[in-house]
Amino acid sequence: MAQTNGTLYCGELKYKMLHEGAIQVCRINHASNVVNKIMNMKFLRRWETHQIVLGESTLYSLTPSGFMEYPLPYCSITDIHPLTRWEAGQSACLRIVLHTGSILLQAANLYVRDQWLHSMQWKRAIHRYKKLLCNTTRPDVFMKEVKAMVDMTLTTCVQDQAVYQVPLEIVSDILSQNRDVLNSVAQDSIIAAVAPLLENNQPSPEICAFFSKHCRNSPRSIVVLEMFMPVIHRILKHNMDFGKNPRLQGFVRDFILALQSKNDKEQALQSFVNTMHGPTSECPHPRVLPNMVAICLASIAIYFQECNGCRVQPDITIEDSDGSGDDAILQDEDTMMCFVTILTMTAGFVDWLPQLSGMLLPIPFPRTAFDNKRVTAALSTIISKFAADDRCEVHTAVCGVRDGKAGWLDLFCPGGAACNDDGQIFSQMLHKLISCCCRRRRFLLSVTPRLFEPIQLLALRRNATCIEMLCLMLELDVLPDEETCMQVTQTLKSTDEGLETYKNLCEKQTALKQLQEKGGPHALSLPSKSTDVDVAQLFSSGPLGNLECLNLAFTHVTSGCAETLIKLPNLKTLNLWSTQFGDSGLELITEHMHCLESLNLCETQVTDEGLRCLIDLKKLNHLNLNSTPLTARTCKLLLSNLPHLKTIDTRYTDA
Repeated sequence: MAQTNGTLYCGELKYKMLHEGAIQVCRINHASNVVNKIMNMKFLRRWETHQIVLGESTLYSLTPSGFMEYPLPYCSITDIHPLTRWEAGQSACLRIVLHTGSILLQAANLYVRDQWLHSMQWKRAIHRYKKLLCNTTRPDVFMKEVKAMVDMTLTTCVQDQAVYQVPLEIVSDILSQNRDVLNSVAQDSIIAAVAPLLENNQPSPEICAFFSKHCRNSPRSIVVLEMFMPVIHRILKHNMDFGKNPRLQGFVRDFILALQSKNDKEQALQSFVNTMHGPTSECPHPRVLPNMVAICLASIAIYFQECNGCRVQPDITIEDSDGSGDDAILQDEDTMMCFVTILTMTAGFVDWLPQLSGMLLPIPFPRTAFDNKRVTAALSTIISKFAADDRCEVHTAVCGVRDGKAGWLDLFCPGGAACNDDGQIFSQMLHKLISCCCRRRRFLLSVTPRLFEPIQLLALRRNATCIEMLCLMLELDVLPDEETCMQVTQTLKSTDEGLETYKNLCEKQTALKQLQEKGGPHALSLPSKSTDVDVAQLFSSGPLGNLECLNLAFTHVTSGCAETLIKLPNLKTLNLWSTQFGDSGLELITEHMHCLESLNLCETQVTDEGLRCLIDLKKLNHLNLNSTPLTARTCKLLLSNLPHLKTIDTRYTDA
């Protein structure tokens, strides 16, 4: 460690900040007479051990006595430096130079000595900068000292959260107390000086208010993009709750509005969203999207509440925040559409779609928002991406969060609040659902009471998806009465496409009745290498109305064979031991095979979540869940909902 021009240089070596510690102390006063010279002689010096605390403005001992009876103000220190030559055995010493003498500190080793040295130098320097900045009235002096403080912070040898946080707090206090001085200082210079400290630290509310004001007053400033973008990125990456610091949200909002004021605002907003996501295919920061969506939804809600005359009480007053809490700017429709545009852009990233689809349920927009054609047009783009996605967690998000709760399907159906395309998006959503994971009786039972009329209307208009939906309603017997069934039949017969589909359904039902006619064996076992195709072939060979027991153990069947198994709803015993049968197949048989009394799922591919649907099989007597991911919670659920259950095998499970 060298010393040049009065500044200590430590290279790449860093020291942990010391705030308190035990160290030996010796005090040497300036010799003004013969007695003092004798007392300061080497053989008469004594060392005291003190628990020294490095405070904000003083250095003091927790046991004020002896050499440290009184606190030592940093302003009374003229210099601090290590002693390279000292008495034998006392090399780890440093000297604090005072006007009246010196204080020697002796540490256990050289590293600890340097820790004390750099910690005291930082404390002393930051105290000096705070005093200067709080008392200065000259803008040029203020800027000079701020830059010097930031340079000192970036080059110091000590590491601690306070190293960056304390300078930010000093600037924050000045921003809130000395606005008259700052108004005459170039704002760009202040921002450029403070920006390096914010790379690894959250800005304070006062700094956020100052930055927000700059975004509003100088939205086209180069500082907005170059200096604020990293700060915004950090806020979105690390913030957990905007409610605890609403000025953070206000700053991000004002930054987005500053981007909108640029000539190429679409490109600026897209570049912002791309930067927040990152260059990789998956965004590495899970908090970025929720924070962006929260800001967009809050801003959209403010606009429509203002339009309805329901002004939102701001969390901070205009006077306190210097205007950062003023929501008046959000009364402009173009401003509101800026946040809708960002929502639309986030839907362009495939990895964000699962999270985004979940955040838009329950529907977070005010009812009046769907009266705005620009909003509904943008939302239709987002919902179209949900409907086109192959992941079930994404495209099922268009349904309501629970039965009876309106979802995007309800809003975009013909006659719905957001429908402005004659049901095209509605049809797209239905097509994806029934072609993937929602071709289920349970799904049809949930949507038929609410959406029967829109589906019937589109079927009359020759919509293939809605024609298929009506046929499914007939096939899976979800219509409430015979009158409705006749109405659906007449609707299907009214178009060529519907008539063709209805004929196919009739042929399918005729074949099913032939299969379910009395006849065939009472019990049946398939060879060990049988597949789904073999099961389908067997069921097409003749009547199996007498079949009550089916053994598929150790075969190669999967969940796909469930489509065939449900053709025999009177089956009582089903053995699927050691097959590839999974959750989707289990859900299907629990919807249709309510006569099952014995079910063997040992060593299958079902999950704990899938096993919960077994509660629909009320007639189960015997259940084998050996070697499945069954948990104690699900086991308790099954036992409480299956009244006739006599035996349940839970060996090699977590139950």
